[in-house]
Amino acid sequence: MDATEQKPFAEWIGRQSESFDVVSERLVRSFKAVFEPNLAPSAAGQAPLGIHWCLSPAIAGMDQLGADGHPAKNLSLPPVPQPRRMWAGGELRVLDAFQVGDEVRRVSTIRDIVRKQGRSGELWFVAVGHDYHSDRGLVLSERQDIVYREAAMPGDGARSNNAPVAPTMIQPAGKVWSLVPSPTLLFRYSAITFNGHRIHYDLPYATKAEGYEGLVVHGPLQATLLLNLAASQGADLPLTFRYRGVAPAIADRELTFRAGMDGQRFWAQGGHGAVHMEADIDQGPAR
Repeated sequence: MDATEQKPFAEWIGRQSESFDVVSERLVRSFKAVFEPNLAPSAAGQAPLGIHWCLSPAIAGMDQLGADGHPAKNLSLPPVPQPRRMWAGGELRVLDAFQVGDEVRRVSTIRDIVRKQGRSGELWFVAVGHDYHSDRGLVLSERQDIVYREAAMPGDGARSNNAPVAPTMIQPAGKVWSLVPSPTLLFRYSAITFNGHRIHYDLPYATKAEGYEGLVVHGPLQATLLLNLAASQGADLPLTFRYRGVAPAIADRELTFRAGMDGQRFWAQGGHGAVHMEADIDQGPAR
């Protein structure tokens, strides 16, 4: 192990929790209202890809929230000391489509906890596995990578938002979806995912407390669009979808979601050329 990496909270690794939710007709209608027309076609009664990120959110009373809007004490996650929480990326193994009316059982497992010392300070990486089951069996298996960072200084987000174009993404694009993520879009996605993180809707907090140039576009919102773009290109189930956040995307700035000519690589790119998220798929056994 690298000297800059440590693995505290070892007793948390392997811990499991269980939650239940329903893929309701109202949720599906709300999801489509947020994302259409940028969704892959789906059969009657079938829920769109990415709706699992709306299921089983962490729910806490107002008096149990931290300064950032997240639950201050999420008993399903280790109490790491750094305050800034963001989705770093993850991997999905999509075996089946959710159906409207599905009663879903999610089994969550802490897979790994790593502390690193980077140039920007102390970083904590927590990998969480989620298995989503319906009465038909396992529908989707996910690894969610969460990163916790030190409290921000003004300008931190601005510097990371000016990240250079990822060299692997400089290639001819096939299908392209473009949109300007408005504050209303971010608010509606926060609502259907019950995500209280203030960087997505509270502009003074996002810019002054966390140092971003504006409201931050959700990682799973971008991943949902990339996943649906892949499916609209002909990708079929089962499939493995891997995604990684590269740089924060900011509201009210154009985002283009691009498919590589090989049909396997996808990325979200800003108007200034920076890649914000990159993804790839394959349709064989999970690697």
